Amino acid sequence: MIDYKNVEKTEKQKMLAGELYLAADAELVALRKQARLLIRTYNNTTQEETEMRIQLLNQLFAKVGSNVEIEPPFHCDYGSNIYVGDKFYMNFGCVILDCNQVEIGDNVVCGPYVQIYAAYHPTSPEIRLSGKELAAPVKIGNNVWIGGGVIICPGVTIGDNTTIGAGSVVVKDIPGNAIAVGNPCRVIRDLS
Repeated sequence: MIDYKNVEKTEKQKMLAGELYLAADAELVALRKQARLLIRTYNNTTQEETEMRIQLLNQLFAKVGSNVEIEPPFHCDYGSNIYVGDKFYMNFGCVILDCNQVEIGDNVVCGPYVQIYAAYHPTSPEIRLSGKELAAPVKIGNNVWIGGGVIICPGVTIGDNTTIGAGSVVVKDIPGNAIAVGNPCRVIRDLS
């Protein structure tokens, strides 16, 4: 009988659990390499190749809703940790660092150069020098508009029906039914 309490977690399991992990682990390197191949193919498609783009996204992402459109170039780490709802639109030049789960709801629109980071590095120089990294999930609700150049940091949740103004840096949760802007991003209007 296997004693599961003493079974060592893989680096991927540690990454998805929000624990320190080594990104240089062979399994993680292979998964990123596989994702980059799909992304390179996706980024070389034309706007007439809509069906091929959807097929590639279905291979890359954990979940792809209906009527999803991502303008190339697009970049991500793994793809397999990205869950996208229906009627999702992402404009040119966006990046999703999906070292942990990134969940995007229905009817979400992202302007150009939006960056969504589940990945981050330890603030302790000693730990950082060990090569270990961290990741925390990101959740974006339904009916959200994210303006161009927005950066969404690890561990953040954005509620339903919210607008994030262009150029904002979202470091803390933003509630639903709000307009939020700035660096750091803060609610300027409640739409409830």
